[in-house]
Amino acid sequence: MKDIMGMMKKAQEMQAKVGEMQAELEATEVQGSAGAGMVVVTLTGKGDMRGVKIDPSLLKAEEAEILEDLLIAAHTDARAKAEEISQSKMQEMTAGLPIPPGMKLPF
Repeated sequence: MKDIMGMMKKAQEMQAKVGEMQAELEATEVQGSAGAGMVVVTLTGKGDMRGVKIDPSLLKAEEAEILEDLLIAAHTDARAKAEEISQSKMQEMTAGLPIPPGMKLPF
């Protein structure tokens, strides 16, 4: 019975740590850029967009398609950085736990 109670306590501790990590990710901001910094997108660690900066030289009608592509590229860059931070924090939190490869937390 002690083992079950110990497991329950560990599960509760893990749940609290996941909640803390999610709050930390929400407060963390990452920036992705494209076009040598002509477009910069800011996201939270959870992927919510917080801001976009566009170099004024791109605000021409004939540059619209380029601007669209740069926005997508900058967002993709920022999203990858946010995912990297999230995975890093999850690895820190689950260090030493026997979690199968490829399993993502929280479920």
